[in-house]
Amino acid sequence: MTAARIALDEGRVRAVMFALGATLTVIFQTVIALIFARFIDAHPEVVILLREIGLAIFILLTIYFFSRGTHKPKSAKEVKVRSKKGRFFFGMLLSAINFFPIPFYVIVSVSLSSFGYFDFENSEIGNFVTGAAVGSFMAFYCYISLFSKLESKTAVILKNMNYIIGSVTGLVSIFTIINILEYYFG
Repeated sequence: MTAARIALDEGRVRAVMFALGATLTVIFQTVIALIFARFIDAHPEVVILLREIGLAIFILLTIYFFSRGTHKPKSAKEVKVRSKKGRFFFGMLLSAINFFPIPFYVIVSVSLSSFGYFDFENSEIGNFVTGAAVGSFMAFYCYISLFSKLESKTAVILKNMNYIIGSVTGLVSIFTIINILEYYFG
């Protein structure tokens, strides 16, 4: 959504620079996730502990986003960006503070491995990282391209974004609770 906002406010070139910076960070996050996933794949007893930690995090995020949704946003300050490099590094920074890609790619790679579609070999890891990078950049580029055409309709989505994210994290929390209860009682 930030890429779309930058495209609307500052132009497509700056938004693409933001997307490139965010994509570079996603590459590093994916490599870190696959290192964790390789360890988890070799030690399945760690999975339930990670689910419990993840549950606590998702519950806290749900509470946070729903409470943020009730607050009225402060008026935005006018920020002038002087270079395209600033948006590149801003993309890297914003992507770096987003911790969702690491557990996401851990879960995806371990799941694919359990179904026999992925092995933790260097060539497959390289393909996975490349796919994650290309997919991330394409998603950013779609935001950049499509939201400028749908600018009038995006206001409702942007206004309710905290509720949307809170709902998603709430659903993940519910599914995680069910999964943990099945593990202990089922």
